[in-house]
Amino acid sequence: MRHKHSDYMHWSKMQSRARFNLATSGVGAFPLRELPVDLEKLEINGDNSYGYAPLQEAIAVHHGVDSECVVEAAGTSMANHLAMAAVLEPGDKVLIEHPAYGPILDVARYLQANVKRFRRAEENGWMVDPEEIRRGVTSKTRLIVITNLHNPTSVLTPDSVLREIGDIARGVGALVLVDEVYLDAVYEGTPRTSFHLGPEFVVTSSLTKVYGVSGLRCGWILAHAELAGKMRHLNDLYSATPVHPGEFLSVAAFKYLDLLRERARRVMETDRKLLRDFLAHQTALSAVWTDWGTTSFMRLSRSRGSNADVFLERLCAEFETSAVPGRFFEMPDHFRIGMGVDTEMFAEGLKRIGRALG
Repeated sequence: MRHKHSDYMHWSKMQSRARFNLATSGVGAFPLRELPVDLEKLEINGDNSYGYAPLQEAIAVHHGVDSECVVEAAGTSMANHLAMAAVLEPGDKVLIEHPAYGPILDVARYLQANVKRFRRAEENGWMVDPEEIRRGVTSKTRLIVITNLHNPTSVLTPDSVLREIGDIARGVGALVLVDEVYLDAVYEGTPRTSFHLGPEFVVTSSLTKVYGVSGLRCGWILAHAELAGKMRHLNDLYSATPVHPGEFLSVAAFKYLDLLRERARRVMETDRKLLRDFLAHQTALSAVWTDWGTTSFMRLSRSRGSNADVFLERLCAEFETSAVPGRFFEMPDHFRIGMGVDTEMFAEGLKRIGRALG
């Protein structure tokens, strides 16, 4: 039977909110009033057949690719769905990282793929070990899927490792799907998209996590031109024509990406310092440290039990603070917290986690 829902998204929409909400995944909202855009030029309808040309070009320039390789999508989630649906047939083998962002697994299962896993080990800093992938692929593997930065840990996979993954994929006739929605949260020396590493790479991303304009649902796929065309036509079955006001405002956002990113960066860097100080004084929690990303993945010490749900339920009920249960990433003794929204709220949320830990 097809997997027809996302437990994580249902929880996120219905149960994640609290007075001190650390269950976030992206930065705080960028106010429309601060975006230098002439709203008098905004129209309800626009010229779009298989992509709004100004937006296609903006995405292409941002990544240094040909616009024919760009496919618009409604956020990264739909981008991942389109990319997998265009590549996979029922029964095809897809190799996906563990731990993984739940909706990626949900889509693969909905498409009736044969889902296999490769391990990202906490004791190895959650890094991708190409040997794990090499052991997991077969001649029937059609797709290898990773997130970079990794969701939930914010760990970066360097180009050297990605190239090795590309070599493995090419050896069995597979593609590599890289979800890069968090990659621009590497503020210094931001890596280029992995799309440039070779024809095996298909990339998904959006403005939803790092830039504070998630409501625009500006997502995209980078794929070689023939596959990109297949994805555009497949999207006729899903959303057909995008919302033009969202496209228009997305073009404006691309013109001022540095402004959007720097605004969020200031909050992120303050929150990250608070988190580092907090962890330095905690014995009941641990986390693999990264200097980037909007999320951190916490592990409860064994003395606190093997299931974070009990702790998080108490944290919410008694301390009005929420975080994402690790069960949504198949790691029930962990939980994920988000940064970059509101430093005052984040600081108080950390204090309340400390109080809940006693």
